[in-house]
Amino acid sequence: MIPNVILSLGFILLAGLVAATIIKSFKFPTITAYLVLGIIIGPHFLGFISNRVIASSGLISNIVLSFIAFSIGQNFSRDRFRQIGKVAISISISEAVFAAAAVGIGLALLTDLPLFVVLSFAAIAPATAPAAIVMVVRQFGAKGKFTDTLLAVVALDDSWGLMIFALILAVAKSMTGSHTNIFSLAISGVFHGMIEIFGAIALGCILGTVLSKLAKYVKNQSDTLTYTLGFILLNAGLSLFLDVSVLLSNMAMAAVIVNINKTGFKFFEALRNIDAPFYLLFFVLAGANLELGMVSSMGIIGIVYLVARVAGKIIGVYVGGTISAAGEDIKKYLGIGLAPQAGVALGMAMIIKNVFPKEGGFIMSTIIATTVVYEIIGPVFTKMSLRKAGNLK
Repeated sequence: MIPNVILSLGFILLAGLVAATIIKSFKFPTITAYLVLGIIIGPHFLGFISNRVIASSGLISNIVLSFIAFSIGQNFSRDRFRQIGKVAISISISEAVFAAAAVGIGLALLTDLPLFVVLSFAAIAPATAPAAIVMVVRQFGAKGKFTDTLLAVVALDDSWGLMIFALILAVAKSMTGSHTNIFSLAISGVFHGMIEIFGAIALGCILGTVLSKLAKYVKNQSDTLTYTLGFILLNAGLSLFLDVSVLLSNMAMAAVIVNINKTGFKFFEALRNIDAPFYLLFFVLAGANLELGMVSSMGIIGIVYLVARVAGKIIGVYVGGTISAAGEDIKKYLGIGLAPQAGVALGMAMIIKNVFPKEGGFIMSTIIATTVVYEIIGPVFTKMSLRKAGNLK
């Protein structure tokens, strides 16, 4: 065990840089190197990371997810969204619904799990990991309509996922016997989900407007960075305080900036100058918190979840793409690019664990195990989809 926090952080950054350099020679996504490194040097293997650093994972996670959401939000300029908006909305709804349906049907047919447990897994299935996808896009410099659509779908994905989660979990809770009115419970769940979603959007829009209006007083590059970081952290902190989505609030703030501020690009460029070490820390610590032993113990349930979720995404993208008259490359390859799943899914699993104390631990353990697999192979699938669509250099 490395004795202190500062030594741990220095070791993580340098080891991550070496690991990324090695894996780049094999043309694998950098994020895979970070995750594998985290698993190796984490507490469940070599134990090279200080416990205090592990304990700070939640703080670093919220900061980095705020950075990522803010970066994704710049894709929602009027001109760009006019080009891909219809396609992105159609596909994001379709793939989220089909992912939940595929997991639910697969587990119902191939396992003997109680129906409310099946529904709990189905509720988590739509969630996608925006961090992994954004990192792959940035690493390989992916550009094109396919990439823009992928990022827009990822941005919208968690919105629909939260609503689906609220609805399905409400139905699952009604099946445990403690609630009898399934319809009122489902409506209540969706209502609270919508409050969380629209509350986050409203918060982001307000802060984005304030940031843009006061930006004229920020004169140089270093002040721009401080100003941008301040608003991102303010947004994240208020979102946590108000119990709304950190992801959606920062996406909304960025979307407002890019649409009402002619020099809005400078805020994104300022953030890009310092975010790389934070991303490295985020993914190494994510790997450090994952237990490889979980993978061997997940069994048929985990395998069905892994396969059915990706299959549902692929089918959902094709259906949504067909409805919205998307290009053939989007219909064929975008689904596999949505394979990564991590933080949001783990958060949902934690909620389910609290709702169903008896079965929730098993559900949580299974989602942790599938997350290990998704986070290691998911970025590879995302890169594959970008290459198939011809968006890599």
